[in-house]
Amino acid sequence: MNIPVKVTFLGTGTSLGVPIIGCDCPVCTSTDPRDNRLRTSALIQYGHLTLLIDAGPDFRQQMIRNHIKNIDAILLTHEHKDHVSGLDDIRALNFLHHKAIDIYAEKRVHDSIRQDFAYVFSIIQYPGIPQMKLHLIDPDPFEIDGLPIVPIRVLHYKLPILGFRFGDFTYITDANYIDQEQMEKIKGSKILVINALRWEPHLSHYSFPEVFKIIQEIGPEKAYLTHLSHQAGMHQDLLKKMPDGIEVAYDGLQIEC
Repeated sequence: MNIPVKVTFLGTGTSLGVPIIGCDCPVCTSTDPRDNRLRTSALIQYGHLTLLIDAGPDFRQQMIRNHIKNIDAILLTHEHKDHVSGLDDIRALNFLHHKAIDIYAEKRVHDSIRQDFAYVFSIIQYPGIPQMKLHLIDPDPFEIDGLPIVPIRVLHYKLPILGFRFGDFTYITDANYIDQEQMEKIKGSKILVINALRWEPHLSHYSFPEVFKIIQEIGPEKAYLTHLSHQAGMHQDLLKKMPDGIEVAYDGLQIEC
């Protein structure tokens, strides 16, 4: 079944964002809006669902500037703050739609959320706190409202995290290792989004040369790179260096599959 997927890149920057506080490098001082990168997040319109992947510290700004008024669920890749710290701001959606937000994540991520947002789950419920409905997932396929989603297990240094495949589209962030079994789950995707931090090797993220090899093995029709740091270089310069079929994503970019 060919289920339509539309993707809006809400943020394409690494954990510090671009520009970085106090940095005067050419990328951080660029006037090209494509060089301004909020923390990585994506809106996935998958069939009749509107899903958010990760809700970092720029969540509020991303919702407002993209005129997003509702999401059906949030999928969390892992518990690092640049991917979850904006969850308090789901309160606006709670107030607007009078319902809790469904959040899908692994048990380890659930535990982190319950610790970091303890006031949400306390016995005494303070008025106006975020309303979250946590759903436990693991690397096995699952469904949301009848639509199939395939988790992809990847490693972020030594931390196991999840990417997600929606029909012909796969989204992976914060990875520097994918084993062969998981690679097979990705193969056949028409579009692949994957992280590439910079040109030089990094402890927990793919570099550009490393991710080019991964993309070549998977063989999507097109790949988009996300989670870039200021060390990656200027967007306009990156475009000239990309192999055929690979593009650099930027905040606000929309694609369809």
